[in-house]
Amino acid sequence: MLCQRTIKSVTRTTGVGLHSGRRVEITLRPAAPNTGIVFHRIDLPETVDLPASAMAVGDTRMASVLQKGDVRVSTVEHLMSACAGLGIDNLHVDLTAEEVPIMDGSAGTFVFLLQSAGIEEQGAAKEFIRVLEPVEVREGEGASAKWARLEPYDGFSLAFSIDFHHPAIDATSNFAEIDFAKHSYIKEIARARTFGFMQDVENLRAAGLARGGSLDNAIVMDEFRVLNSDGLRYDDEFVKHKILDAIGDLYLVGKPLIARYVAHKSGHGMNNQLVRALLERRAAWELATFESKSVAPQAFREDWVTV
Repeated sequence: MLCQRTIKSVTRTTGVGLHSGRRVEITLRPAAPNTGIVFHRIDLPETVDLPASAMAVGDTRMASVLQKGDVRVSTVEHLMSACAGLGIDNLHVDLTAEEVPIMDGSAGTFVFLLQSAGIEEQGAAKEFIRVLEPVEVREGEGASAKWARLEPYDGFSLAFSIDFHHPAIDATSNFAEIDFAKHSYIKEIARARTFGFMQDVENLRAAGLARGGSLDNAIVMDEFRVLNSDGLRYDDEFVKHKILDAIGDLYLVGKPLIARYVAHKSGHGMNNQLVRALLERRAAWELATFESKSVAPQAFREDWVTV
């Protein structure tokens, strides 16, 4: 049986929220089978639990934000991406502030934390959502068009194209494709950092965003070049970070997908619209489990996540 996974032991770290600028401690704890990934605001008078769910996303400006009433957990996408990449189904996430810490701007730190805690298979079947029919969301026309689509596929792959018209970005590849049957999430995606532009910083901070952003946790560009002294981690780091985000946003569907994701200029808002559109079209998907790894799609047969 292809089984669900959690972590073996408790692990924690501290960091700063990218948008709030607030210091936050994050603690990752094992969770029982069929729990899912649940965020807990433990800094409030009474702990508030926010299960990771696309239907609970209440804000998508520059991040995916879970909301329950007036309680928020912001910037969940990088941790969710790491959980998807490592096949973690069940996890408790305790936070001492409203935002998951940004760490170095990638999913790399969360991969390290999860692996350090140890990954444990549980005695329950891992459930997948298998896409049966194409589902697409689209905005704009012509050169301004942006779209995202899920298609039937015997595995899990993502193809993404970007179009920023910036010298530093245009000098890199604006398209990337990752197939979990062929590529390692840890090697190819996890270390890709978020990015932004100096000229947008004042406007973002006036809107209450990017208050914790710095060269330590983002790729920052002026009008012409990358300002980080260490340059890029991948030749196509910009588009790979968009894939990293998409993996996290898609994992808010609640289970790993058996599907192909294709997108052009999509972001957190459109990714959330796509997942909601999928869930609302019940004929477009089915639940799937596998009696053994040998009958699962190739993407889920090998323990590639530890490579």
